[in-house]
Formats: sequence, C-alpha cells, structure tokens
Amino acid sequence: MLYRPFSFLLLLLMSFSVMGQTTKPKPTSILVYTKNGKGYIHDNIPSAVEALKKIASEQKYKIEVSDDPSVFSEKNLSKYTLLVFPSTNNDVFENDEQRLAFRRYMEAGGCFVGLHSVTGTERNWTWFKMMLGCTFAWHAKFQKFTVRKLDADHPSMKGVPLNWEREDECYFGKELYPVTHVMMAHKITTLQPDQMDLVKKNAGGYAEYYPSVWYNHFQGGHVWVSTVGHSKETYSDPIYVNHLLQGIKFMITQYKGIDYTKAYANHHDDDIKN
Repeated sequence: MLYRPFSFLLLLLMSFSVMGQTTKPKPTSILVYTKNGKGYIHDNIPSAVEALKKIASEQKYKIEVSDDPSVFSEKNLSKYTLLVFPSTNNDVFENDEQRLAFRRYMEAGGCFVGLHSVTGTERNWTWFKMMLGCTFAWHAKFQKFTVRKLDADHPSMKGVPLNWEREDECYFGKELYPVTHVMMAHKITTLQPDQMDLVKKNAGGYAEYYPSVWYNHFQGGHVWVSTVGHSKETYSDPIYVNHLLQGIKFMITQYKGIDYTKAYANHHDDDIKN
C-alpha cells in the first residue's frame, strides 16, 4: 500500500512527459518535373523553375527539380507533398510503369499543380486527361486580354485581381471531364476579333467566359491547374508569382499524407473507381 502513491505519481509524471513531447511536422516537399516529349518545348520552363525555387526558399519548402522519368516510382513519389509540371507538353513518361506509379501516387492522396501547357501533356493517356479535366485543343495568339476571377472566396484566389489584364495565350481544351471547379476564366470577348471564328469554334458551349484556372478532387488525388503563364517574363511578375504561390498553398492544405492502401489501379489506364 505504501508504494502505490509513489507508483501513481511516477506514472503521472511519465504521462505529462509524453504529453509534453511534440511531433515535428513533416516539411512540405515539392518535385518539379520538367521533361517534355517530342514537339514544341516552352522556353518559359527555366523561368518557372527559378520562380518555384524562390517560392520554396521563402516558404521553407523542400524542392527538387528533375527531367528524369525514373523519379516516378511509388517509393520515390511517397516523399513528396506535391508535384509541379510547369508547361510540360506531349509524352513525358518513358513507359507505362512510370505512368502507373504517377497514377497510384495520386490515388493514394497525392497533389498535383499543372501550369500553362500542362493540358498538352500525355495526350494519349485517357486517365491523365480526365485527371486534368481536359486536354489541349487550341490557343489564340499571344495577346492582351482579360482573365476574370469567378470564385473570390476560394483560398487560392487570395491577392489575385478581379479583372486580370495580361498578355498571354488563351488556352482552350477538349475532351472535358466534368469534375472541375473553375476559379478563373478567360474573358474571350476581350480577345482580338481577327481570330474570333476560331475562338467561337473552340469555346464550344461557352459564351463570354472560358475556364482558365481550376481544381479537381479526382480519384483520391488533388489537382490545381492554371493555363495562364506563357511568357518567360510572367514568372518574375509579382501578381503571377502570388497566383502560383496561392495555388501551391491550397494544394498543401489538401495533403493528408500518401496512403498506398487507397490506390487501386493495376494498370495506368484502368477504368476509374466509382
């Protein structure tokens, strides 16, 4: 009986000691992937990489940049909070095993940020196009036009102008997959009239506004896409850099860790899960 109060006190002290310990959160880790397939390669990619490195430095994120498709393995991808594809185009993977690893990372809860011509990436891969929300169809020539903020309350729209007048390429998509939440849209009526016939043809059922920035929660993963950002100079524009930062920050809030028990695909182009 004499030892019980002491034992209780010892257990209590041990309990407080455990409660006082804090688990250090895992730092945000970003993989920037820059490989392009055969065809047109944007000269903005080095500028985008430098902007992303600067963001990572200021925000204390870990960042790795690679154009090596061998980084796409389940084990390696599990290290990253999110993947960024800056103006990638055409086939960026070497084989279907890498495609499957990418898909299973997303199904396991991964996050993806795609910039500008990302909609022209993996044009023959159905699942990837569905994940993005569309695939590239056409863009109007580089010119000044207006991008309109539609969802001012969305976290990734913080500090983005309501009417963003800029010089850029106005992108249009096809094979639209109806899961996107649109935050910004090209105001296509502000484009130059000489290409308006092609604009109307590629805008499909859209009239005055056409999606330019959106996000998806798709098959376990989280996707944020901005088709804005053609010129090299864009990536030193404080307004655009903030736009990119807010998209990254939003994706980080969606990340809950990678859990491959939630990944179900056995082939890169398996049908989607209900």
